[in-house]
Parts: sequence; structure tokens; C-alpha cells
Amino acid sequence: MKPYRDYADFLASRFPCKMQKLTVNAGFSCPNRDGSLGFGGCSYCNNDSFSPAIGGTSVTQQLSNARLFFARKYPAMRYIAYFQSYTNTYGDIDHLLSLYREALAVDGVDAIIIGTRPDCVSPKLLDALADINRHNRVIIEYGAESSHDSTLQLVNRCHTWQCTVDAVKMTHQRGIDVGLHFILGLPGESRDMILQTVDAINLVMPETVKFHQLQLIRNTRLALQVNRGEIDIPRFSLDEYIDLCCDIIHRLNPAIAIERFISQAPPNLLLYPQWGLKNYQFTNLLHNRLSHH
Repeated sequence: MKPYRDYADFLASRFPCKMQKLTVNAGFSCPNRDGSLGFGGCSYCNNDSFSPAIGGTSVTQQLSNARLFFARKYPAMRYIAYFQSYTNTYGDIDHLLSLYREALAVDGVDAIIIGTRPDCVSPKLLDALADINRHNRVIIEYGAESSHDSTLQLVNRCHTWQCTVDAVKMTHQRGIDVGLHFILGLPGESRDMILQTVDAINLVMPETVKFHQLQLIRNTRLALQVNRGEIDIPRFSLDEYIDLCCDIIHRLNPAIAIERFISQAPPNLLLYPQWGLKNYQFTNLLHNRLSHH
């Protein structure tokens, strides 16, 4: 018996066979970088830390190349195109839809996941995605990060929790699955505040959630602020973080699938935390702790 519903369970409930995510960089920006909402982005953001350097090639080319890598080993595998970097609903609607359709036209690609911000979806775009969702599953992942507006303001997110609530509702009304993304250990947040966010998640009921530890990345505004002593961030030991994750699991509605609890920035960019663990090693430690919790 698994200690919580994981992403594999969610995928198995939606697809008849094994699915592999293929990341696409479609060359988007973000309204929090180009001036329409703000400049400089979120204070913790250095997009090099999560974008493979694949810009410049077409969506079809990127997906075809990535698929070749898996197809040799797993000929029966089917694929989900994951629009990950920056804000993948930020642009002209016809241009957006042409990119999503291009991804779905690639052999073996049955679904798309669109990573975006809760303040960057319009009813018109969601209507168009609902049309696509009738034949090819669409999943939208919103970067919510926290349910506390004071935190969102502190890290320059330029949206509120209510934005997330509204986006999830609009998306669910159209029958589209929703993932939410949260960062644990943002500046100014106590353990209690993090657990209050879990209660807020239960109220909006996304299909999936991703959590990860705040990573302090070299050359970001947050790293400079911490360095100068202007902002303090909670610093969890690995043990404390695992305990926090156990509490989150016990508090989260068990119907919501948890995709992950940590992510890994490249070591040359990462200032904190230096736990030196691979994702699967962390998951093993977590499952171990849960069995004794």
C-alpha cells in the first residue's frame, strides 16, 4: 500500500498505458519579467535552473528527439508533451493553440501539460483547451507557490491566492485537470503557515500537487537579499524537511496525487539547501519515515 496517492496513480487513472513526459521549451517569456506585471521576475527565479538548453528548435523537433531516446528502450510507451519553462499561456491565443496542436501532432504524443501562472489564463483560452481536451487530454499546472498573499508579495509573484482559486475553478468548470505547484520554505513563512496552505489546497481540490523545497539560487534577487541580511529564509535540516512532508501528507486530502516533494537545481547554481540527495533517495527516506510516523 502506497503511503499517499502518487503521480503514477493519477496517470493510471487517466491513460490506458504507460506515459512518459517530454519537456518542451516553446520560447515563452513571463509577464513578471517583461514589464506587463513586473520586471525581474519572482525573486527566487533563475530559469536556467530548470530549463534544459533546448530553445531554438521547433516543438516538433524537440519532441521527436526526446521520443527517440525513450522509444528504443520502451517501444510501447506513449507521451505527454510538457510545456514547462516560464509562462506557457502567455501570448497570442492563435499562436499558443498552434504550438499545442503541433505537439499533439507528433507521433506517440497523446496529451499536453501546460505550465503557467494563475493570472495568465482567459476564459477564451480555456474554452479552446476544453475543445482539445475532448480528444487529447489537457492538464494545466499553475504555479501557486503559497496561499499567503503576504508571501506572494514578498517574493514579487504579482498575483494573489484568489487568482489561483479563480483559475482552478474556471479550469475545472471546463472539465480540465489541474495541477498546482508550491514552494516550501518561502521567506517569512512558518511551519504553521505552510500547513495552512495545505488546508487551502484541500478547499480547491486540484487533481495533482507538486511541492518542492525553496532553493536559494546563485545570482537571484532573493540570494542577494538573504546575503545582505534583508530577508530571512527558513532553513530546514533534511530531517525537519522530511517531518514537514509527513505532516503535509497526513493533512492533504488523500484523493489529491502528489507528484514530488523536492527538485534539484544544478549544483553549480545551488546555494541552499545542500542535502546532496537524488529525488529517489529522498523519496525512499520519506517513505521510510512515513512507515514509522
